[in-house]
Amino acid sequence: MPSQGWADWLARQPGGAAVDFVIGGAGGTAVELRQAADEVWSLSTLTLSHQLVRIVVLEQLYRALTILHGHPYHHA
Repeated sequence: MPSQGWADWLARQPGGAAVDFVIGGAGGTAVELRQAADEVWSLSTLTLSHQLVRIVVLEQLYRALTILHGHPYHHA
């Protein structure tokens, strides 16, 4: 999902909503967890370390917030 897509998704979340992100392990996540989730995303077809995925998610959330607040960071 491009940065604008993350911003659009974030803007649709109700105020005060609790959002949880689950990062799957090397074998993915349990089927029950995926079925219980409201949304399931894949960041890449590559296999990424947990530490790197955390940074990628935080960066995309930061970019989404800068888009929503009209800050030019996401164009840099």
